[in-house]
Amino acid sequence: MEFEAATQTRKELADALEQCVRRPHGNVHHGRLYLPPECFAAPGKETNLCISRFSILDCTGSIHIGPWCMIGARSRIYTHDHLHQGRRPLLAQQEEYGVVWQDKYIGRDVWIHENVLVLYQVTEIPDGAVIGAGAVLTRNPGPYEIWAGVPARKIKDRGDLTPDQIRKLAFRQHFSLKEYLKESWETTPFTTY
Repeated sequence: MEFEAATQTRKELADALEQCVRRPHGNVHHGRLYLPPECFAAPGKETNLCISRFSILDCTGSIHIGPWCMIGARSRIYTHDHLHQGRRPLLAQQEEYGVVWQDKYIGRDVWIHENVLVLYQVTEIPDGAVIGAGAVLTRNPGPYEIWAGVPARKIKDRGDLTPDQIRKLAFRQHFSLKEYLKESWETTPFTTY
């Protein structure tokens, strides 16, 4: 069985980054996105990354993304925050003092699922971390930890699997509409797209 490439070509990656890298407070600080050479050194691949064009990478501060990372659609990684203290109007404070910012380090083999919000307080997402869909990450996870929820918390560790265990997971019995709907599958005039 052949599978479609999950990694992006250099052009696909450049096109995605053109859309998702933002500097909303470039007047305060103009950060950069850093991709180390290992992101372009996978044999037979142009890159070993998959970053959705529909994500937002806030480069008010700088962001490092290591090799073999995936960042899903509608995920937002923020390097800045606003001043929320005091009773003075918040916009007035922003006009006078700007925003606070800091850099962010994302290690290798990190998967940030769809619709994840990584807040300013997070400084490091270490190697192997997985952040579940829709999570709001407010603190640093540990290496090879899986975090999910709002606010996100650790739910388990990524364990090592043998090739046979991986094969069993990949080819296990899937839920099938045809089997579930049985005879109505053949007799119902479904509208399909």
